[in-house]
Amino acid sequence: MTAIETTPTTLTLTERAADKVRVLMAQEPAGDAEVLRVAIRGGGCGGFEYALGFDRGANDGDTEVEYHGVRVVVDSASAPYLKGASVDFVETLQETGFKIDNPNASGSCGCGHSFQVADGEEHHGCSH
Repeated sequence: MTAIETTPTTLTLTERAADKVRVLMAQEPAGDAEVLRVAIRGGGCGGFEYALGFDRGANDGDTEVEYHGVRVVVDSASAPYLKGASVDFVETLQETGFKIDNPNASGSCGCGHSFQVADGEEHHGCSH
């Protein structure tokens, strides 16, 4: 049996982001996009990169929360870096896409896809 934490201690999803996620999920094959998975991984010009994608469901140890009808899962390794973060969807003349406001990020590069934390190693030069 899979143990899933359901305490909303990690990130939040705005209503605007949830609306866009639902549209994108509807375009995926049935069963392939049951949850939005938000994670961080090493890399990018800031040391860490955000990763958003669809998954069939939560895995053992994931945190799962629901916002505006969208199930969101975060793995246990990413959760500390995403605590208090908010995912929004922006559509302006200069940018369109998902934007993550992360209070744990001590710096980010101009591309908006990567960040660093206070105790992380700083990387220079953007690959985006």
